[in-house]
Amino acid sequence: MTEQQDTDHNSGVSPVRVAVVQFEPRVGVENLEANAETVEARLTAAAEAGAGLIVLPELATTGYVFETREEAFAHSEAVPEGPSVQMFSRLAAEHDTYIVGCVVERDGQKLFDTAVLVGPEGYIGRYRKTHLWNTEKLWFTPGDEGFSVFDTRIGRIGLLVCWDIWFPETARIVAQMGADIICIPTGWVWTPPPLYDASGVCMAAYLTITAAHANNVFIATADRIGQERGAGFMGNSLIAGTNGWPIDRIAGPDEDTIIYADVDLTAARTAPIWNQLNDLHRDRRTDLYDQMLGYRGRAPLPR
Repeated sequence: MTEQQDTDHNSGVSPVRVAVVQFEPRVGVENLEANAETVEARLTAAAEAGAGLIVLPELATTGYVFETREEAFAHSEAVPEGPSVQMFSRLAAEHDTYIVGCVVERDGQKLFDTAVLVGPEGYIGRYRKTHLWNTEKLWFTPGDEGFSVFDTRIGRIGLLVCWDIWFPETARIVAQMGADIICIPTGWVWTPPPLYDASGVCMAAYLTITAAHANNVFIATADRIGQERGAGFMGNSLIAGTNGWPIDRIAGPDEDTIIYADVDLTAARTAPIWNQLNDLHRDRRTDLYDQMLGYRGRAPLPR
């Protein structure tokens, strides 16, 4: 642990063990049952290890690389009535935990790449991916509901998906809305080389670290591994502390694993105060750039 070593976890006002799941799902309707069984096994393992918040990779129950819109539609489900969300909700209730998953959401004839949050009480809310990557634009409609932060008994949870982390406005807006932690299901695909630096860390992991540091917010990213129809995936799942540094470690590129971090989520509400005179959120010069950046909208939650 690096983020909270100097903190007494037992005295925290909102202690929670966060888990990010990294594994290899398989695309194809013939693999849906096996994917669901694999996801359930890993969610159960994380919960039994004490996780109070578990994040799954992007499209963990379906696989990612669709070849036609019809195939994407065959993998889709309604939210929250669909089988994946119902399975997440059942396990969250059984284990008294919160789960962030990601599914192909069907809404009429539209498809969305949708992150969902469920808890012991059931379905809480969703976030439809704002920025679509490559062929996702052929299957999915860009998110049309904006950003949300969900109040839960363990803290305020914000959601993003994968490619969103390349756009600094997304994490900034969700943090400004009061998120204690941002959970990001991801499917980071191979990009032009070099894929990793000498330490085996990809650019997406560094973007996660930077976003956590720049916004003083916890960020949990769960990526997948393996190759699927010619696309390779980066791994490197991690949980970043409010100072940006990974807590515990960054998962390896090909590692089937679960990464854990014990944190006090409400530490994100005091982390912006670096010293007596500087506070990253308070010091923003909104008078100069809010209108240009379009950050106006829902007022941020109090910190």
